[in-house]
Amino acid sequence: MADGTVSVKVWDGWVRLFHWSTVLLVIVSYVTAKLRWIEWHMLSGGLLLGLVVFRLAWGVVGSESARFAQFLAGPRAAIRHFASLREGAEAEAHAGHNPAGGWMVMLLLGLLLLQGTIGLFSDDAELYRGAFADWIGYDASQVASAWHQRLFDLLLIAVGLHVAAIAIYRVAFGRRLVGAMITGRSAMPAGTTPPRSGNRALGALLLAASLALGLYLWRLSLF
Repeated sequence: MADGTVSVKVWDGWVRLFHWSTVLLVIVSYVTAKLRWIEWHMLSGGLLLGLVVFRLAWGVVGSESARFAQFLAGPRAAIRHFASLREGAEAEAHAGHNPAGGWMVMLLLGLLLLQGTIGLFSDDAELYRGAFADWIGYDASQVASAWHQRLFDLLLIAVGLHVAAIAIYRVAFGRRLVGAMITGRSAMPAGTTPPRSGNRALGALLLAASLALGLYLWRLSLF
């Protein structure tokens, strides 16, 4: 390219599928909860939980840019990254998540995992009863139900911060993060080595197993 950058394959198809499926299912979960379509809410919640399990597994054995070991850095790295932004320019180009973005990913994954897990133990005494509510007793399941709702509010706040950061990177630094998550490709400095891809068959197997787990948990909640 004329600006000295090249188009590099950064995100594999499994990461992109996880990302956009999660966006869709979070919206579905919110809408079905508001409309009190509980069976559909439980289905979307089970599938979300399965997707999170898949992403956690892919973060260990998947593509280089998807692995937690590649993008999780200590607090100092995140502070240095914020300092470079404060100076008016992004000091480093990252073929994947930058140090601050990596921790946002972990926050979102943690909230989704906690939200879905607590939902399995929730009982609102009206419409919803999680698959494992009996394991902890009625009073504790009521507490779990309250936290299930509170955590969704926290998740929405985290999502809002995530979207705001994406907008800032686009306006201030010209980084098209949304486009990269659609096409998988990003403009990087010439000479950048593309991240190593993961095993596609392994990705398919992990995704199928994780979604089967989500559907199984949903079926348990229906009885």
